[in-house]
Amino acid sequence: MIPGWFLILTSLAYLSLLFAIAYWADRRADAGRSVIANPYIYALSIAVYCTAWTFYGSVGRAATSGLGFLPVYIGPTLMFVLGWIVLLKMIRISKMHRITTIADFISSRYGKSHLLGGLVTIIAVIGIIPYIALQLKAVSTSFNVLLHYPDVTAEGPTGFAVVGDTALWVAVLMAVFSILFGTRHIDATEHHEGMVAAIAFESVVKLVAFLSVGLFVTFGLFDGFGDLFAQAAAVPELRDLMTVAALDADWLALTFLSMMAIICLPRQFQVIVVENVHERHLTKAMWLLPLYLLLINIFVLPIAFGGLLRFPDGGVDADTFVLALPMAEQYPGLALFVFIGGLSAATGMVIVATVALSTMICNDLVMPGLLRFAWLHLSERRDLSGLLLNIRRGAIGLILLLGYLYFLLIGEAYALVAIGLVSFAAAAQWAPALILGMYWKRASRRGALAGISAGFLVWGYTLLLPSFARSGYLPEGFLEFGPFGIELLKPYALFGLEGLNNISHALFWSLLANVGGYVSVSLLDRQSTMERVQATLFVDAFRQSGASTATMYGTVSTTELHDVAERFLGRDHTEDAFSEYARLRGRPLDYGANADGDLVQFIERRLAGAIGAASARVMIGSTVKGEGVSVDAIMQILDETSQVLEYSRQLEQKSRELEQATTDLKAANERLTELDHLKDDFLSTVTHELRTPLTSIRSFSEILHDTPDLDVAERQHFLSIIIRESERLTRLINQVLDLTKIETGRMDWQMSDVDVRDVINHAVAALKQLFEEKQVGLEVNLPDNLPPVRGDRDQLIQLAINLLSNAEKFCPEGAGKVVVDMAPGNRFLTVSIADNGPGIPEDQQQLIFEKFHQVRGSNTGNPMGSGLGLAICRGIVEHLGGRIWVRSRPGHGATFYFTVPFAHP
Repeated sequence: MIPGWFLILTSLAYLSLLFAIAYWADRRADAGRSVIANPYIYALSIAVYCTAWTFYGSVGRAATSGLGFLPVYIGPTLMFVLGWIVLLKMIRISKMHRITTIADFISSRYGKSHLLGGLVTIIAVIGIIPYIALQLKAVSTSFNVLLHYPDVTAEGPTGFAVVGDTALWVAVLMAVFSILFGTRHIDATEHHEGMVAAIAFESVVKLVAFLSVGLFVTFGLFDGFGDLFAQAAAVPELRDLMTVAALDADWLALTFLSMMAIICLPRQFQVIVVENVHERHLTKAMWLLPLYLLLINIFVLPIAFGGLLRFPDGGVDADTFVLALPMAEQYPGLALFVFIGGLSAATGMVIVATVALSTMICNDLVMPGLLRFAWLHLSERRDLSGLLLNIRRGAIGLILLLGYLYFLLIGEAYALVAIGLVSFAAAAQWAPALILGMYWKRASRRGALAGISAGFLVWGYTLLLPSFARSGYLPEGFLEFGPFGIELLKPYALFGLEGLNNISHALFWSLLANVGGYVSVSLLDRQSTMERVQATLFVDAFRQSGASTATMYGTVSTTELHDVAERFLGRDHTEDAFSEYARLRGRPLDYGANADGDLVQFIERRLAGAIGAASARVMIGSTVKGEGVSVDAIMQILDETSQVLEYSRQLEQKSRELEQATTDLKAANERLTELDHLKDDFLSTVTHELRTPLTSIRSFSEILHDTPDLDVAERQHFLSIIIRESERLTRLINQVLDLTKIETGRMDWQMSDVDVRDVINHAVAALKQLFEEKQVGLEVNLPDNLPPVRGDRDQLIQLAINLLSNAEKFCPEGAGKVVVDMAPGNRFLTVSIADNGPGIPEDQQQLIFEKFHQVRGSNTGNPMGSGLGLAICRGIVEHLGGRIWVRSRPGHGATFYFTVPFAHP
């Protein structure tokens, strides 16, 4: 046999190794080199889901139901692969509100309710106690089995003097290590770096241990999977386990139950949500956790069949096959390694579960009660952080004591898997309030209280009370005939529902009562203002911008706020919190001034990490001094705020869209109106411009036709008028065509290096007679040695002609003067054409380059021309890469400027 002292020393050595890993991880975290900021560590820590139930109980269940063990692992796989968005939202919300436990999460969602948080905590303690008892049973059983090495059929403890009651010592040992691992920090939202690192290491150990015994059985005792399954198939009882017929009708129920358990069990919420460092780590866990579950279950059936073939008489408990097979073959080293693997599986679960439950008990049960008792004078104590830690440590001891008592009283009446499923069903009672609360704003606090209470009562009636009856603490007739002989109330066939196993039966009725109460009461209930505010924050978590929405109707000095925080967080953590806030705001805090709403909210969230959201709200509320604002006024303001929070984003989006549409429609309408006016003006002007030359042409043509004996000199005069008016008509038509080509991009541009002096000289020559007839002076200043510009020579000539003819048109006859200048720059040549005409009003200087626009004013008289010349000029200049503008003062003439780029700047 293996000496008891050796097993104890080995267990202590392993647990000491875990503590060393945790200590090392904490030291690295203090140095700013976090170990757990790694997606692989995060995924391995979530594998705390695989407890002693997985290590021992899955084989036991497979030995009786074949593949019936799989739903417990299919559920988590589906949740991570398909339901990851729910997990991501839980993590996002928890980080925003510094959530510490699942009770804190549910309490915060429903208006930061103390009552709801306390109810969830009570259910958690009652519901998880069987699960902790399962771990104690697994470790103590495996310890006692290993003490009888190599006899695998011996029963009960050996009475080893040092060990005594094995389960008791296991409970004490786990309590000590849970306290060491999980109660070093007061802020429960701070990551337990050491604990998470140790749990990740444990996950590796239990996986390697289970794979080792699986390989030993499959390839050591048998010649591989084929040989093992062939021998099993030769036994009729085992052959039946290989068929689908061996599966019961509860697969779907157990799969759904395990899907809820992976997020509702306090320990899973702790590692998935609270201990999450980066949201992106979830993307790795989406496939790493399913891979881990696959690996740890590959050898469950081989070990189960190997045990049934090796121990056909049923003298060995199937839950111990993992340990019994190496012992029977006298492999003490492997047997000891398997024991350590089982110890890892159990210890990891107990540590994380007790840390999570102790935080819930402290924050949601004990502290809210203590803060109500004025005779305790807690407000006079300078530092309460030590009290908070001691409450959590005491809670850990109490939880393990209750687990030990449950094991003594009831644990022997159930297999490991059955005990675990009882806890799963209890944790599932939070699922409706947890999941629906993140997506349904109408869900109320009273609805959550009604749903959870109803579900818990049904769970207690259909699962918890029957466990006492099976252990002899209640009459057996309670199970067979129902209370007082009322068969409709039989706990395993409630209201006559039969054909389901105990777990599926309880799950159906408890969730029916839970969801029914939750939905119906919420629909009939009226939410408080705080509930509506919290509902909006939770449901719209992915829409939160991160900007502060703190509003405070009262005053509190920064010093008073600091003192409150120090009482619960301790001096060091308080100084760190205030320093962090000052750093985020970019300025030092003034401790003599009143704290702003953002600082109050920041400290409230820090307090929430230590004493829970509901208690933090009470403490901050008792510190802030009101400024004469009535309760009704505050509720009215909060009511308006909640409505704004709920609808502002939708209204803001719609408002922006409507505003943009209105602006676009207004601009389009103004443009259409303007174009309509321009069209009318254009048609009027063009009609006039066309009619004038056509009338002249027709009139003089008729004179020539009707008067054949007209004097030759007069005939020549009439013909010259006809020719001039024909040219005017052609020029108008060409302008319309040119502008159309420019705007549609169909102008044929002939780009080349052009001498601008030649362009100006050509334009001057073309208009010389026009200037002389009107007696308008023309001064042209052309500097020598001008480099060529890049452009279309013909279009540049057209540009110059248009500008010169405009200048001549507005100059006074006999006293007019036009001056052409050039000014070379670094990259562009600037050409200016100035006249001494009536000038252009300032409000029209930008409009004159629009097509059809013509200057109207008291100094300019009626519009002259078609209104297309300057539009054509702008099109030419902009196409060549330059720009055109005008400077003018009414009564002092106008100067038009345009630039063209040099060919070789």
